[in-house]
Amino acid sequence: MAGIRSAIEAHVPGDQRETRARARIGVDLDTLPDPLDRHTGLTHVTGSAVVVGRRGTVLHLHKRLHRWLQPGGHLDPGEAPSDAALRESQEETGLELTHPLGGPRLIHMDVHEAAHGHTHLDLRYLLVAPDRDPAPPPGESPEARWFGWDEAHAVADEALIGALRAAQHQPEAVAGIGPGSDEPESRRRAGAVGRGPQPRHNGGET
Repeated sequence: MAGIRSAIEAHVPGDQRETRARARIGVDLDTLPDPLDRHTGLTHVTGSAVVVGRRGTVLHLHKRLHRWLQPGGHLDPGEAPSDAALRESQEETGLELTHPLGGPRLIHMDVHEAAHGHTHLDLRYLLVAPDRDPAPPPGESPEARWFGWDEAHAVADEALIGALRAAQHQPEAVAGIGPGSDEPESRRRAGAVGRGPQPRHNGGET
C-alpha cells in the first residue's frame, strides 16, 4: 500500500477532474478498511491501462456498458493495481503486453460510478503492445481494435479522455514503440527513457 500511496502523491494531475480524483483516492486509501478488496465495500481500487503501440491505442467495446473503453478491471487477492492492469488488459485484448522499461508507470487516475452501486478508484497505467491485431479469447468482448489517437478521442467519454491525453504524450506513444518492434534495442531504450516530449504523469508503484 505504501508504494501505491507514493505513486499517487508523485502523480501530477492533468485537469480538474483528475485533481479531484487524486484527492478522493488519497482519502479513501487512508480511511477504507481494505480499499484493494472489492468484497469489503462498494468503493475499491481498480487497475486499468492505456495500451499504446505503432497504430495508436487499443480500446474494447464493453460488453455491458456498450462503450469503447480502455482494458482493465478488479484486483485479484494480493495483486497490485499495476499487475491487475496488465493481467486484465492481456485477457481482454489477447495481446502480449508489457509495462514500459523501468517498470509500471502510473499516467492517470479517475473516480467513477460502476455497476451494482460500486465506485471505482481507477489507477491507469501505460502498457506497450506489439504491432498485431487484438484477438480477445472466448468470454471477452470480441470487439477490440486499434484506434488512431484522433479517433480514440472522438469515441472517449469524460472518464477516459484525460487518460488518452496523458498516454499520447508518453515517449513510447510518440515513438510508436512496442514489443516486437524492428527498431534496434538501443533506439527502443532511448525512446522508453525520454526520446520526444517528457511524460508529465510518471509515478511508479515502487
